[in-house]
Amino acid sequence: MPTKKVPSKPAQRPRKVRVKTGEDAVKLERVRRLCLALPDTLEKLSHGEPTFFVNNKVFAMFSDDHHGDGHVSVMIPAAEGEQAALIKAEPGTYYLPPYVGVKGWVGIELAAIGDEELAVHLLEAWKLIAAKGRTPRRAS
Repeated sequence: MPTKKVPSKPAQRPRKVRVKTGEDAVKLERVRRLCLALPDTLEKLSHGEPTFFVNNKVFAMFSDDHHGDGHVSVMIPAAEGEQAALIKAEPGTYYLPPYVGVKGWVGIELAAIGDEELAVHLLEAWKLIAAKGRTPRRAS
């Protein structure tokens, strides 16, 4: 009796990750430097982009023209009411990001913000997320 051929499962292709070059690489290194300066922070790849975690929770996601949206940015959670206020005050700097925007996150255009102000936003996002987990070392 002939045996039934079971179709083999197609091999999963590794997810393509674009290598950041030029200006985008500089922007990523800027975000990376500021995020990794915060205590207990880890960087992992999530959805094809560098993502920063504290207590196994995301507090910042780098976005390099994700799905062709034109933004080279960092997305962070914002305190209640802050998302709308930032976008209204400076729509060239802040935007409502897809997927996480409905949960209060805000996108920050990296070309439109200085290091000092970006560092403040990243620290606030870190504090917001770190407070939801165990108490990590204090950030300055």
